[in-house]
Amino acid sequence: MALYEHVFIARQDLSNTQAEGLVEHFGAVLADNGGKIVDSEYWGLKTMAYKINKNRKGHYAFLKTDAPAPAVQEMERLMRLHDDVMRVMTIKVKAHEDGPSVVMQAKNSRDERGPRGPRRD
Repeated sequence: MALYEHVFIARQDLSNTQAEGLVEHFGAVLADNGGKIVDSEYWGLKTMAYKINKNRKGHYAFLKTDAPAPAVQEMERLMRLHDDVMRVMTIKVKAHEDGPSVVMQAKNSRDERGPRGPRRD
């Protein structure tokens, strides 16, 4: 089987649990077609560079999968038909990187630094 990485953007008016539920839903689609999700990350609600379908923000999710090509094609087809999913990007990779993605590493380093700017008490 081949290794893939997927990023999809869901509509901004979904709750966090509904957006994370989409990951589980599409993971089940992969499992039904002989694939599996190796790792998944929910990146949160982020502001986009431009509007997509009149939405300024979107829920971003990242999936690392190990699946045959027909399973990935079926999952992408269903993502594109799903009303809550605005964009999908799939990339075939040679190997998955260990640990969190670059986006999550940046988010964690921001959390460790604390609040921005000097405090004005």
